[in-house]
Amino acid sequence: MNSQNFNRRQFLKGSSAALALASMGMMSMDFIHNEKPLKVALIGAGWYGKSDLFRLIQIANVDVVALCDVDSMMLKEAGDLVAARQKSGKVPILYKDYRELLKNHKPDITIIGTPDHWHALQAIAAIKAGSHLYLQKPISVDVIEGEAVVAAARKYKKMVQVGVQRRSTPHVIKAKKEIIDSGKIGKVSHAEVCCYYHMRLNANPPSEPVPSHIDYDMWTGPAPYREYDGILHGRWRSFMQYGNGIPGDMCVHMLDTVRWMLGLGWPKKITATGGIYVQKESKANIADTQTAIYEFDELNVVWQHRTWGNPVDPEYPWAFKIFGENGVLAGSTMKAEYFPYPKGDKIEFDVLYEREKYPEDLTESRIELHAAPATRGQFQDLLDSIDSGELPVADVLEGHISSASCILANMSMELGRSLVYDPEKMLIVNDPEATQKLRRPYRGPWQHPEPNNI
Repeated sequence: MNSQNFNRRQFLKGSSAALALASMGMMSMDFIHNEKPLKVALIGAGWYGKSDLFRLIQIANVDVVALCDVDSMMLKEAGDLVAARQKSGKVPILYKDYRELLKNHKPDITIIGTPDHWHALQAIAAIKAGSHLYLQKPISVDVIEGEAVVAAARKYKKMVQVGVQRRSTPHVIKAKKEIIDSGKIGKVSHAEVCCYYHMRLNANPPSEPVPSHIDYDMWTGPAPYREYDGILHGRWRSFMQYGNGIPGDMCVHMLDTVRWMLGLGWPKKITATGGIYVQKESKANIADTQTAIYEFDELNVVWQHRTWGNPVDPEYPWAFKIFGENGVLAGSTMKAEYFPYPKGDKIEFDVLYEREKYPEDLTESRIELHAAPATRGQFQDLLDSIDSGELPVADVLEGHISSASCILANMSMELGRSLVYDPEKMLIVNDPEATQKLRRPYRGPWQHPEPNNI
């Protein structure tokens, strides 16, 4: 960071000015933004896009200037909800095409909550338009897309916070500090991450006419075109055309948590097996069963998912477990526990709710109450980063490594062999066939982004 930049974190930690602000009741971490509202836009106004936006509205002085979605009914509803939540009471300008939104506005922060197959193109466009970014995970559906997003963020010097919010989950942060950072757990040489939720679409809805309020061609964008069968609003996650299955949706969170806790970079090797072993009756094409091994120096992180049957541990159906010589740390979105070895008392870390501080959470449709504090924390960290020039906790490169690692696991499963990715050369070592799969074909007229030509 440039030494002339104003480092708000250090200012608040040590200055007498901070004490003065505290005495006046102005110690809020977002006080710098109170003078002039930040202009904010949301691309993808579905459930989680709105949820992310509402968390930002709660902690910062913002003016939501524009919303974008291909579903005009959902977009209209989102505009009314935002007007009711933001201080100005204004309905944002509504757009069907994100390119028009970015052409007509210069958002300070853009939130991207679209389906995964849109993340990279929209992220790059927003960055080029001069916006900082809150980008939902995974940041891409192929590895080179992700490299291009990182290249754009660095070239245009924009802060990109990725929505892997375990890095801002209060009870997980506390567990990291007390168990991992303190050295209490000892040497770590094994970790496990898992998801056993029954979240795969196993119905076979028939093709139907596209509703008049949905621009399905725009929704499909660079992805392969499928006949419309009600695929929108979450059902798309069961199709590899639009994402990366359970790994791209769920493993990315827990793998990222382990990487962050242990200070891990790129895996040295990735090996995965799996497929559709049980739920063969539906048109969904994501794997219902997968095991992946992410190899690091003297440490393996093992991923398992099944969308059928019982979880291995009913207490931790979507979770991480970090094994050290002195004990094991288990964690989820709901809690964390440390079990010492060979004996000792269990240490518990409970989820934090903020119902009293943010009572509007209690009436928000479909809100994940346990995740709301983490998302607010992610946004506050992004605001701090914009002010200080320091990279955010879930910087785009960290989000890319976690996203790409899950993509590579799917590639390994498909090809039936281990993969070694070289991020400097952006290829799979000694494997031209796998290297070709680092880029998905795009449906025209959309053009695949290239990291060396941003």
